[in-house]
Amino acid sequence: MNARPPKKPRDLVDGVLLIDKPVGLSSNDALIKAKRVLNAKKAGHTGTLDPFATGLLPLCFGEATKFSQDLLEADKTYLAEVRLGVTTTTGDTEGEAVETRPVDGVTLERIEAALASLRGPILQVPPMYSALKRDGKALYEYAREGIVLEREARPVTIHALEMLGYEAPMLTIRVTCSKGTYVRVLGEDIGKFLGCGAHLNALRRVQVGALTVAGMVTLEDLQAHADPLALLAPVDALLSSFPAVELTAELAKRFLNGQRLALNREPVTLPEQQGRVRVYFGGKLLGSAILQEYGVLAPERLIARPQD
Repeated sequence: MNARPPKKPRDLVDGVLLIDKPVGLSSNDALIKAKRVLNAKKAGHTGTLDPFATGLLPLCFGEATKFSQDLLEADKTYLAEVRLGVTTTTGDTEGEAVETRPVDGVTLERIEAALASLRGPILQVPPMYSALKRDGKALYEYAREGIVLEREARPVTIHALEMLGYEAPMLTIRVTCSKGTYVRVLGEDIGKFLGCGAHLNALRRVQVGALTVAGMVTLEDLQAHADPLALLAPVDALLSSFPAVELTAELAKRFLNGQRLALNREPVTLPEQQGRVRVYFGGKLLGSAILQEYGVLAPERLIARPQD
């Protein structure tokens, strides 16, 4: 009996890939496909998109996974098409229709009032069709069994919510929101305010933190590219909103050993504001740190393989 050929060893791949996730594919499936194409040893995504949703899905590889939590916490921007007049079991097109109501009385003024009522800090009840766990079991598993559980409302913030167009019964909106916001629920709440009900007909994510659709590629683009590694953004693409600090060789060595550095008397240019910074030596990313009082630099997350 012939032995199976040994598996090809995975490569140490570092960087960020901005995938345009298609309809019908889970975020994890997209990650597995991209990881296979890049032959990457370590990878992770930065917050899921529902299978029916499309758009920006940042995938982190190697050293970039150390900073993926930042994207989980980041604000996100979506384009959504809300179908007024029909409610569904899931709040989107994947569910069954529950109730249909006329939308004849819906005016632009009423829509603007609905959007205004949802801007700013609000409380939102998570949907039953979600991956939130209860007693180790996802809520959607209970929902599929016909079980509805009480869910506690959670605080979220709708930073921006605007109408891009309305041609009955379809309402197109753009929303920028905090982490943990369910745009499906937002669509349902718009329908409740208008008295006609609603569900999401389409959802597309266009921004995560400072990352946008610029440079985004499809899985087909990735698979067909002669050098797919060239499509990766550098690790510090995840830290672009933080000021940079360039260290000397000696300070860089101490920083990578996890030492706190007092930089007030060192030949280092510091940003005016305290807070998170990205740290470099010779143009290579060393990691992130917190700049504290009196010019003290406290290492936060260190890079094992300094990045160009």
